[in-house]
Amino acid sequence: MCGIVGYIGNQNAQDIVVNGLEKLEYRGYDSSGIATISNGKLELSKFKGRLSVLKEHLKKQPHTGFIGIGHTRWATHGEPSDVNSHPHINESESVAVIHNGIIENYRDLKAELIKEGYKFKSQTDTEVIVHLIDHYLEDSKDIMKAVNLAVKRLRGAYALGIIYKNEPDKIIAVRNESPLVVGIGKGENFFASDIPAILSYTKEVYYIDNEEMVVLTKDSITIYNLEGEKIEKEKSVITWDMESATKAGYPHFMLKEINEQPQAISDTLLRRIDKNNNLILDDIRLDEDEIQKIKDIYIVACGTAYNAGLIGKYIIENLANLRVRVDIASEFRYNKQFINENTLVILVSQSGETADTLAAQKLAKTKGCRILSITNVVGSSVARNSDDVFYTLAGPEIAVASTKAYTTMLVAFYMIGVELAKLKQEISIEDYHNIVEKLKKLPQKVKETLSVEKKCIEIAEKIKNSKSAFYIGRGLDDSVGKEGALKLKEISYIYTESFAAGELKHGTIALIEKDTPVIAVVTQDKLLDKTMSNIQEVKARGAYTIIITDKHIEDVKNYADDVIQIPEVYDMFSSILAVIPAQFIAYYTSIKKGNDVDKPRNLAKSVTVE
Repeated sequence: MCGIVGYIGNQNAQDIVVNGLEKLEYRGYDSSGIATISNGKLELSKFKGRLSVLKEHLKKQPHTGFIGIGHTRWATHGEPSDVNSHPHINESESVAVIHNGIIENYRDLKAELIKEGYKFKSQTDTEVIVHLIDHYLEDSKDIMKAVNLAVKRLRGAYALGIIYKNEPDKIIAVRNESPLVVGIGKGENFFASDIPAILSYTKEVYYIDNEEMVVLTKDSITIYNLEGEKIEKEKSVITWDMESATKAGYPHFMLKEINEQPQAISDTLLRRIDKNNNLILDDIRLDEDEIQKIKDIYIVACGTAYNAGLIGKYIIENLANLRVRVDIASEFRYNKQFINENTLVILVSQSGETADTLAAQKLAKTKGCRILSITNVVGSSVARNSDDVFYTLAGPEIAVASTKAYTTMLVAFYMIGVELAKLKQEISIEDYHNIVEKLKKLPQKVKETLSVEKKCIEIAEKIKNSKSAFYIGRGLDDSVGKEGALKLKEISYIYTESFAAGELKHGTIALIEKDTPVIAVVTQDKLLDKTMSNIQEVKARGAYTIIITDKHIEDVKNYADDVIQIPEVYDMFSSILAVIPAQFIAYYTSIKKGNDVDKPRNLAKSVTVE
């Protein structure tokens, strides 16, 4: 969740670090800070609140120097405050540390350090790290050795950046379970928790793996394991530019990303279909023999990715005839799992760094499961530790509320489900090619669906003052409703829930009052009549009813106060179109309420702590 940036070179470190932190604001944060070294002195500035507070301070009291580290914090230990902000420094003000992640054994370490006479100013777990480094410096006088000894004591997730005023020609960065990327420059080098922070300066990077330490000088980058052995890594080249991570004329990132969905879906889908209508699934290496070994599938994910997994379950079960269970990643380890070497575990994570998903991955590997990951980030932790990977090609998604990452996840599940069905011979080759032909039409269908925007603006105006709202649907439509409800509540702050329409009469219908918005998703032919009856039930009790449908429903005005008509597609792929009106409704309702759409309260883009 936190953003970290480090720089060493010949330019003013303050400017580059602050610029990098600005590019990481999308991750969500409650404070920011910077530390630099100049003329043998460590300078520190950090404040609660938006980055603008830090920037105003630096205008009056600028930092000098060519080495610096910066941080945007999302509170996990201790309330948002100046003192709890990063960087944290030792008592002699010689070492500064920034940290993304969470130290699980910090209480034990803190008690040990207090006994040795260390005094703590903050409530954070991170302050333990800087005092632990200070402790080992007393003996070694070597910052690299002290950091190495300190991190071997840590248990949990961390990406660290460390500077030491007595060795002002180097920065040290260390990674375990939290993302870390190193940027390669000429006469300067960088590190950050995410690529946008450094993309203005370089497109050549190293992705750092768990339990690796990096020593950066202005002219060199040296990577070690925690045993002190040098590691050789291949450079990666970033193929997208900063224009992809800016608003491109839209008022908000979320609206831009909703409108980018046709291209994101096209990029994810069409490049993986050959001229004979066969799917080419890149880094998925399952063949017919291996498929026969798989007896069941677990889909494990969080939030929006979990909602995509619900669609994936339906697709795989109905096409490939495999039993699928969907589990929330934070619950997976604590539930009874029925997994073994005959289980395929599909992990879904937009960032590829979601802490709970990574923990689930570790457990699944100990049970001998084959692991397939769906992620948007090449080189991410989830991807690197999987047997098979499907990269969604959505490009950078900046808004906290996910849109194009979600719909490209659906595309991934559509393609995986169809390919599994072919490999298991559950569908004929003719049916396989017919379904792939239907898939190829999705980018254009999604583009056509964007025309519902005007109608969604009208609906947002009508529901903006509602205290609660509901989504209903059956089958696949129920799963779409869950994502629609998540979108509306996370950015409009209207209490919104989603229910299987057939469950209304079992209690939920008691919540329906006059003018309560009820949004019904209706795309499944076999469930059409049943769903329409459920809509009639809530309308009879005074609900304001909205139908999202690709069907031409007779007498629809007897059921709906408003209808959002989307293009008709193959029933099994309708979810990808039906969710787009839900995205628009959430966006415009939030706008009309005056909310910060891209950075909703209390939320962060990438959840890298459990």
